[in-house]
Amino acid sequence: MTSRSVSEGGRPRLRADAARNRAQILAAARTAFRELGTAAPLDEIARRAGVNIATLYRRFPDRNALVQQVVLDGFTLVIEAAHQALDAAPQDPLAAIEGFLLRLVEKRDTLVLPLIGGPVPATHEAAELQSRIAPLLEELLAHARTEGAIRPDATHMDLITTGALVCRPLPYLPEEEATALATRHVHIFVDGLRPHSSRPLPPSPTHEELTVHLRTGLDRTGLAES
Repeated sequence: MTSRSVSEGGRPRLRADAARNRAQILAAARTAFRELGTAAPLDEIARRAGVNIATLYRRFPDRNALVQQVVLDGFTLVIEAAHQALDAAPQDPLAAIEGFLLRLVEKRDTLVLPLIGGPVPATHEAAELQSRIAPLLEELLAHARTEGAIRPDATHMDLITTGALVCRPLPYLPEEEATALATRHVHIFVDGLRPHSSRPLPPSPTHEELTVHLRTGLDRTGLAES
């Protein structure tokens, strides 16, 4: 018997136990990457997931594949949160921006890579998902600018970097307190977006500049060769 069945759409679908193992491996990988970095031993990830190393390799043939899936899951979550915010933007664009950031805080465990630091794999799939984020956030900001709800010099990079910072775990801080602190910082940031803010912002790094640094990090980790 194989580990896959056929879904109603005719596409292969993992059996329930195989899907569960895959989800457990990804959850363990996110925890291990957060604590140990992307060089975390694969056998340690398998141990945390409650599976043997052969099962891990069956789902993810190498470290690159595991890192990439964690990154893709993070990008997918950001895209879904951006779409939710866009749906809410016509009613209250500033509340929609706040809701976007709070959604990231709520799901920050899924955002270990890349929002909480870590290399972005130089693959077509990762690049395609990543490229969809900036236009969605610019559209969200455009709603707010049209309504005069935000300062004109705020950019999508401010949302991306703020999301990364508030999602970063603080050592030894209980989860409930960390969430309260991150939520507080989101509120402060959103209030700073209001158009009555008087001080001009310093220049923001571009999306391309940040991407270059993230991919440089990938080279330093040696993941491309592992």
